[in-house]
Amino acid sequence: MRYVLLICIILQVNCFGQDSSGINTDTLNPVLTMLPNKQLHGFISVNGIATSHNSVPFWMRSQQYGSIPLSGASASVSGMILKNYHPAGQKKLLDWGAAAEGRLNAGTKIDAILVQSYVKVRLGIFQLKAGRSRDLTGLVDSTLSSGAFAVSGNSLGIPKIEISIPEYWSIPFTKELFSIKGNLSHGWLGNYSLRTASQIPYAVDTIKAYYHQKSFYARLGKPAWKTKIYGGFNHQVMWGNEKKIFPQGYELSNLETYKYVFLGKAYGNQIVLTSKIGNQLGTIDQAVEFNYNLNGHDIIVTGYHQFFYDIGGLYHLTNIKDGLWGLSLKNNKTERYKKFFLKKILFEFFNSKSQGGEADSKATPSGAEDYYNNYLYYKGWSYKGQNIGNALITSKNEIREDLPQNATEYFSNNRVVAIHSGSIWTYGQWDIKALMTYSWNYGTYSTSPVAKSVGGKIVYNKPPYFYQVNQFSGLLETSRLLKNGYSLGVIIAIDRGYLIDNSLGGSINISKTW
Repeated sequence: MRYVLLICIILQVNCFGQDSSGINTDTLNPVLTMLPNKQLHGFISVNGIATSHNSVPFWMRSQQYGSIPLSGASASVSGMILKNYHPAGQKKLLDWGAAAEGRLNAGTKIDAILVQSYVKVRLGIFQLKAGRSRDLTGLVDSTLSSGAFAVSGNSLGIPKIEISIPEYWSIPFTKELFSIKGNLSHGWLGNYSLRTASQIPYAVDTIKAYYHQKSFYARLGKPAWKTKIYGGFNHQVMWGNEKKIFPQGYELSNLETYKYVFLGKAYGNQIVLTSKIGNQLGTIDQAVEFNYNLNGHDIIVTGYHQFFYDIGGLYHLTNIKDGLWGLSLKNNKTERYKKFFLKKILFEFFNSKSQGGEADSKATPSGAEDYYNNYLYYKGWSYKGQNIGNALITSKNEIREDLPQNATEYFSNNRVVAIHSGSIWTYGQWDIKALMTYSWNYGTYSTSPVAKSVGGKIVYNKPPYFYQVNQFSGLLETSRLLKNGYSLGVIIAIDRGYLIDNSLGGSINISKTW
């Protein structure tokens, strides 16, 4: 069956090594169309990209795990080999899997990228995994979404060791009414630049940073029920080597520091400014799922929402206007059609404009959120220079040079309102995917005329100001299987607006799977 793996289990964490709390996983990736009753898989792919204005369109490069060049025409060769767990019918108490995936890009420069490299072991309901993998965290649609706020698959995966319950596990004695899953991981981010010494007198300019992540999600509803409710949270932290940063005043041991990181607890004294340790953020998620039959079609309707938290605004409900709302409709019927057949459609609304920083917002000790920027880590919520979270929040490397920027902020546009839609359908032997996003962008509070700061203080900034700029980005992707394991894919994408450079681009991909 060609589409066995197009219909992954709802909210499944592990799908060919991709950790996800996402909803309704589908894909046009030929790797994910391989038969699940085989444990060993592989693919090799040749790809060519052509663009106008030396800029790769937004949706061609976003959520591609940091593997697509940001500018210029390029050619690439990529490959992967994967050893998966035994399939469900042959499930073992103790099992293992591994994957290695690489990509070589040749364009304005030659770049070799290790997209994935991990080993995993499963014992009963528990999984231990070490290495780099394709990661997504949060209750969102994992194929068509504009991106989860915490971890969206926009950057390379962070190397880490993780223990998890990757699939929903029914709590004993509840008759499958309550199920849970979650993870706890420790990762290595490498060298991170700190803010300049003229702002805060740090003892060093760069430090080796660590990555902490944990999540917990619960499901209410038996597997056979038509309606299920989901909820949970995720928590991410960049941290490490605090004693090198504050040699004169930092008093916590490494174990005590980890305790503060784990609990999200603030620390400070007369020398060290009281704050949560490192760069902490995450989401509180909710979702509801309805499953019903319509004229022989198994339809799944899913609604979801993410609350954002960063430096404390959500605790005071000052950024309650912000969030990600999504509605997904999916046709679970897998029969192949010779004519047009809509498989899934998605609508989302993304809002990060408020941040609790409007002049009439409630006064809080921490002030406005300033999503993804951080007072300690210069490049904020990024890895290898690319946004870890939702790609609609853009860095200074992506926006137009003539737009106002604050030199101390890596993310120059984090106040965004956007509507987003996506769909997957088939026409004859072709699988088709479309994405369309329209956004209203407002820069940051440091480039706005007025903002509410720490303790309710009103700050009036000097011009130039980042006034509203609009942006449209779209993508159309088609793919079909050929003979003997070959597949052909074509992508066309476009950017039009005043946030990023206007661009028209396309790519052709030929893959061989076995």
